[in-house]
Amino acid sequence: MTTVELTYRSATEADVPAVVELIESAYRGDASRAGWTTEADLLEGQRTDPAGVAAVVRDAKSRLLLAENAGQIVACCQLEHRGDHVYFGMFAVRPALQGGGFGKVIMAEAERTARAEWDAAEMRMTVIRQRDDLIAWYERRGYRRTGRMFPFPYGDERFGIPQRPDLEFELLVKRLDQGGDA
Repeated sequence: MTTVELTYRSATEADVPAVVELIESAYRGDASRAGWTTEADLLEGQRTDPAGVAAVVRDAKSRLLLAENAGQIVACCQLEHRGDHVYFGMFAVRPALQGGGFGKVIMAEAERTARAEWDAAEMRMTVIRQRDDLIAWYERRGYRRTGRMFPFPYGDERFGIPQRPDLEFELLVKRLDQGGDA
């Protein structure tokens, strides 16, 4: 990882446009191809929108964690307290910074935050099951595949325009109360 100093804070409504731009750049369109997390071959259209990001920012049970370097947002993730676990989503790292170790540092901070703020014993997320490279990355961070699948919201363009008919999400889980960070 390069010598970039990250600071963390919760997003505010003023951050919504920058967060939408970051998420879109990491997953959709030609800009996303600069990194390895692109979904451009699976989905076209948007990944998120201002209303969806603003809803997370306003939700008392959620926190949209931002990672900044020199005052610029370089990564984000959603943490949503759901009783005995925290849901992890909206994870994005600037494409030019992907592959440099930032993702695992930010994920470790997200897990630390989930334990510190909500005493969460478990982190859960859903990942498009066809994203083998991304699932393998999460497995290296201690997440395990559960085999539980959830349908992709076909017909709801807020989540993108599928480029294949077999997309679905798989639930990944990590115990947070067994010590150690990713």
